[in-house]
Amino acid sequence: MKKLLFVLLVAWTSSFAYFRNANTEVWVKDKQSYVIYPATPVGQGLYYLWRPLSYVDKELTGRGSHIGPHR
Repeated sequence: MKKLLFVLLVAWTSSFAYFRNANTEVWVKDKQSYVIYPATPVGQGLYYLWRPLSYVDKELTGRGSHIGPHR
């Protein structure tokens, strides 16, 4: 059971890291990096699935995140 939880935790964290690196944009207005989630139901699901990791990421790197493009 512990091995399964460990594998799930590693998969959750590494999938976030991959998505984060592939979907980061710098907003011109404030020159800050943001992870952009698609403005679709799937994007919203991913946003909430990885929200705890986003908080840690924000604290460690200052990189924010939100759903949909900058306006």
